[in-house]
Amino acid sequence: MSITVIVFIVLLLVSLGLFAKNVKTIVRNIKLGKDLNRNDNKGERFSLMAKVAFGQSKMQARPVVGILHFIVYAGFIIINIEVLEIVLDGLLGTHRLFAPLGSVYTFLISSFEILALLVLVSCVIFLIRRNVIKIKRFHGKEMTAWPKSDANLILITEVLLMSAFLLMNAVDAQLQNLGSDHYVKVGSFPISGMLEGMFSNFSEGSLIALERGLWWFHIVGIFAFLNYLPYSKHFHILLAFPNVFYSKLTAKGELGNMEAVKKEVELMFDPNADPYAAPPEPVGEPERFGAKDVTDLTWKQLMDAYTCTECGRCSDVCPANQTGKALSPRKILMDTRDRLVEVGKGIDKKGKDFSDNKSLLGDYIKEEELLACTTCNACTEACPVNNDPLSVIVDLRRYLIMEESKAPAEWTGMLTNIENNGAPWQFAQADRLKWKDEN
Repeated sequence: MSITVIVFIVLLLVSLGLFAKNVKTIVRNIKLGKDLNRNDNKGERFSLMAKVAFGQSKMQARPVVGILHFIVYAGFIIINIEVLEIVLDGLLGTHRLFAPLGSVYTFLISSFEILALLVLVSCVIFLIRRNVIKIKRFHGKEMTAWPKSDANLILITEVLLMSAFLLMNAVDAQLQNLGSDHYVKVGSFPISGMLEGMFSNFSEGSLIALERGLWWFHIVGIFAFLNYLPYSKHFHILLAFPNVFYSKLTAKGELGNMEAVKKEVELMFDPNADPYAAPPEPVGEPERFGAKDVTDLTWKQLMDAYTCTECGRCSDVCPANQTGKALSPRKILMDTRDRLVEVGKGIDKKGKDFSDNKSLLGDYIKEEELLACTTCNACTEACPVNNDPLSVIVDLRRYLIMEESKAPAEWTGMLTNIENNGAPWQFAQADRLKWKDEN
């Protein structure tokens, strides 16, 4: 076994080990959320996943951007076949292991090259949109230095990886033309073949060194990209599928009931119930009304936070955000993720009973943001990966009102009227139809 194969095996094992460790941490963090059953209607869920996550149907609301994004997405998926060959070559010390496939291999290489060029062009366009045109939804108070750098870093990495792939093939083709050992005639290079002339004056030794350098750059870059994903918003590449699968199937405007409150209301409306009987005492620790911290949210809401693409579509259609209010649905999910990461790190250091006297509500998300929400559901409708920032807003607002009694005066009057009169208006039920007598 050669030294290069040994180095490659060590690099592969370390890369996969680190990735598995980081994924395990993310799964643990998501499981800190409250239980939620989303295992119903699996046929409908698989259909939704195929449509939204795989088919990217929601991206087509902006057709040009949708097509460009699909190209990058398809490139990520399909070019992994080429990565498989590179990995096997690294493990076995071979070169172009799949070459014996003949015409099939020629078709694959040609397809990969065309796709690589399309991915490269798409990423350059995305970089221009972000940094030259400076489209509004890519900016905002929550889009600090790190989120901006994260998006650019991924795009630049894609450009470098695709460029390395095409240049590697161009040098390989030149070595094939020279009849160099280990570089037998194989495949077709429709894109990189046009670059061969750049290397016509290189010696065979220089070409081999360059080809090997580009090969190592490409595969090490892929390993680095893999281990960067868990720290990046681009982890949605993987999480989008389960996130859409477990997304809400009922009407988006339907709000979930808190079981404790629901039981009391049912008891009030039960004609056979004893009006003087106290409701049964809850078993164990009383349930908190709403959510104050990330552990009060469900695991699906926490998965939403990790799946957020930070694309800004939710905030772009939010009426509160567009009229200058403090609310940004994107910030709600980004803050939830940041707080969850902070809690996870605290647990790693100090155990599951860790407490830092901080919370999502107050330290990350302010009351003003929550009260600005109109619950119109535009954010959930616009999200390309079926995130539901509204559910987080509603749960935090429930805590604010039901636990801390911090409803605005206008809301307090409305809620009092609903409690006393069964409607938001300050009229008794018996007086509601008096308007008929006035006409």
